[in-house]
Amino acid sequence: MRGWQLEGKGFLMALSKSKKNDKVKALASELETSTSAIIGTFTGLTAAKDFELRKTIRAAGGRYHVVKNKLAAKSAQGTKVEKALQGLKGVSSVAYTSGDPVALAKALSTWVKDNAEFTFKLGIVDGKVINVQEIQSLATLPGKEELFSKLLFLINAPATRLATVINATGRNLAVVVNQAVEQNKLGAGEAPKAEAKSEPAKGNAAETEAAHAQESQAGEQPSGAAQPENSTASQSGEAAGEAPVEG
Repeated sequence: MRGWQLEGKGFLMALSKSKKNDKVKALASELETSTSAIIGTFTGLTAAKDFELRKTIRAAGGRYHVVKNKLAAKSAQGTKVEKALQGLKGVSSVAYTSGDPVALAKALSTWVKDNAEFTFKLGIVDGKVINVQEIQSLATLPGKEELFSKLLFLINAPATRLATVINATGRNLAVVVNQAVEQNKLGAGEAPKAEAKSEPAKGNAAETEAAHAQESQAGEQPSGAAQPENSTASQSGEAAGEAPVEG
């Protein structure tokens, strides 16, 4: 009977150790991908408030466990949150995330304001351990989504302004053209004036040529025609030949 009790006790101890190992493995697999964690403690936390706390942490993209200090230290070995889970004392719980650490800090800080039963111990972000004041400061920073929104706004703002200017320029040009057409500043009104100026010049040339033709038929030197060279000298020579020669 006594041997059976000893055997049963050994079986229970082996079963308990197996469960602990399973818990360590399960927590280790979750912490393996975590980049940030906030460790806290609590006293007199009711089941209803514990449910609200877990719900708040899930909404911020995190997970939450109440842990035994030695198991937590063993589970965190080789992870980015290892330093924060070493040497813990008292009641401990860990909220961890592989996402935005600011969102997790904001959610927890907001919840703690209305639930004094829960307090912070320390935190860790990308391998750097932070104290309680730094957790509160982290909660005041803009989150990743807010930063991305501001960054996209800064990137898109110049393009938006450029598109507005281009569209405005096109609209202004269209307005100016329409006003010019309405005021008859553009169109076919100016072309006939140029033709009207050139027509009289063509008419004068035709009249001049006709006058020259009539003068030629009459045997007269056309008016405006160039005089032949040495005409005066020829006329003088003829006059000298016709004069009487004195004996």
